[in-house]
Amino acid sequence: MSVPLLRAALGALAILASVLPGQAQITRLVVEHTESLGADGAERLTGHVYGEVDPEHPLNAIITDLEFAPRNVRGMVEYASTFTMVKPADMATASGVLIWVASNRGRIDLTDDAFFADARQHGHVLVTSGWQGDLEAAVGRETMSVPVASYPDGASITGRVLARFDGMSPGTTTLPILRGWVAGTADPESLDTSLATLTRRTSEQSETVPLRSTDWAFADCASQPFPGTPDPRQLCLKDGFGPAFLYELIYTAKDPRVHGLGFAATRDFVSFLRHGATDGAGTLNPLQARISWVISQGNSQAGTFLRSFIHLGFNQDEAGRIVFDGSNPERAARLLAMNVRFAAPSGGAAMYEAGSDGIVWWGDYVDEARRRPTGSLLDRCRATDTCPKIVETLGSAELYHLRASPALVGTSADRDIPLPSNVRRYYSPGVRHGGGPGGFDPEPRQDTCCGLIQNPNPTSDTLRALQTALVDWVVTGTLPPPSQYPRLDRGELASPTQAALGFPTIPGVPLPDGLLNPFYDYDFGPEFRYTDLSGVITMQPPPIRRVLPTLVPTVNADGNETSGVASVLHQVPLGTYTGWNTEAGGLNKGQLRNNAGAFIPFARTKAERVASGDPRLSLEERYGTHGAYVQKVRAAAERLVRGRFLLQDDADRLIAEAEASTVLR
Repeated sequence: MSVPLLRAALGALAILASVLPGQAQITRLVVEHTESLGADGAERLTGHVYGEVDPEHPLNAIITDLEFAPRNVRGMVEYASTFTMVKPADMATASGVLIWVASNRGRIDLTDDAFFADARQHGHVLVTSGWQGDLEAAVGRETMSVPVASYPDGASITGRVLARFDGMSPGTTTLPILRGWVAGTADPESLDTSLATLTRRTSEQSETVPLRSTDWAFADCASQPFPGTPDPRQLCLKDGFGPAFLYELIYTAKDPRVHGLGFAATRDFVSFLRHGATDGAGTLNPLQARISWVISQGNSQAGTFLRSFIHLGFNQDEAGRIVFDGSNPERAARLLAMNVRFAAPSGGAAMYEAGSDGIVWWGDYVDEARRRPTGSLLDRCRATDTCPKIVETLGSAELYHLRASPALVGTSADRDIPLPSNVRRYYSPGVRHGGGPGGFDPEPRQDTCCGLIQNPNPTSDTLRALQTALVDWVVTGTLPPPSQYPRLDRGELASPTQAALGFPTIPGVPLPDGLLNPFYDYDFGPEFRYTDLSGVITMQPPPIRRVLPTLVPTVNADGNETSGVASVLHQVPLGTYTGWNTEAGGLNKGQLRNNAGAFIPFARTKAERVASGDPRLSLEERYGTHGAYVQKVRAAAERLVRGRFLLQDDADRLIAEAEASTVLR
């Protein structure tokens, strides 16, 4: 279907939705604990929210397997989520801004972040709630209970799934069957191992060797020798797992959970907090109709949730109203494979995991490489006039590990995809996933995880300023700073090789060649809806049709990236900061370390540099004295403040840290 026809169809759907009665309902909002947070007058509420979704409503039709979920006497599908809310104790002092924060695998602390502290100071309300149905309940974890899908006659829905294992310790005989880092996301239909396949190999590229079905079991062998105690969520190998091998288990699973309900539950809870007076039981909305604007924020996996939420049309509630006025997907450039049968929402960007297989760009783009039509993440919200203002923030590791390249230059990597007017993108050069701790330490200690020192280059200061700018954009209409990210038309992107990037040859340091998570074009089978990353995966493991091109940012003579919003530390460097690092040992020694970055310090003096053969200027040659270094830090901080990429109190702190550092002391 062409883009105009698709948008016309979506517009018609929006009109239909607007004339239908609002069916979604928060049946109960139960506050189980309330505590004061201190002198600023804030309080924290925790509890559960219970809701129901109409499976016949057209806005819910996109949820995979919703039609197979059990229904209550009203014909509705029920769910329950935890929630945490930090708000002014006196809502009369509230600002009218609600910030909904997507938890990352259930983890989030609404009191442990500089931006969250800013929000409290300004009277904003902070809320998080469970959206992920594969997590076990635990203190401090946001979770959601979703139903199991089954056929109308009660028969189990089944399908083939894949689980992979590596990095185990010598002598290990039993492993949990993890899918997306969580056990129990898909139980086997049968414990008969002859109906499943277990293989091993020495690397991703080597040939797989099948293991005899009599040599392993769905069992726990920790307390009893093989074949152990039968357990559908454990895998036992008779002679133990070898740390030099990668194992793959393919089996038939049963009883998929309707994970896509997490999108609808978030939509309906946020809409209730903004517009609802009472829940279905008559309990008053604790926010007392004091909310005028809602902004969402989520990092990494939670950021992919937000991108998928917008793409799948959930930023329109069942009454046709906008849900999030603004959104900050942070460290996210893919989609979340949650609206899929037998989904594993806690996954990342591992081999064979879906995520970059559909539309991942904000602007219109024709996916010629995969023979798919023009599309945008904003197609549905454009048709219903419910698109949020978007501040997208990402960094170097997202390009090296999380396959962010197609979001910038498409699947052919041959042209920049222009950003729509409601989207800003800000790139942090030379950072690991989530950024480092900062500081001005010229000689940090080696981390045992990686072949090189972990990258300290921070993103938190830039992110705080940009999140503040997003609130201003939504509430007052003040435009944020212009987008800053690497572009192909400016020569700021190239293939991930030393030759293309011009990365320096540094003694003892590997070259970037091959230190990249490849961008695969998978064949998930005919029941998978690639455009929306939804439906049913029938091919396990999925065949690889081709490896698509990936670009990364170019670097200067020091090996430091030159595009985007550089931190103070990056502008006045103490070494080379990369978005890649290597594994220190194990099966993947010397290969890409997921989500890591590296720091390669400059020599202190010219004599040390010459003696080691390092082509990069030493600290002494660059800055001369400690005082001169601090002056450059001060100038960089002032530039960032003027550009609205750094708040003044953070600038003052960074300058003080530089003054107190040992750089050229």
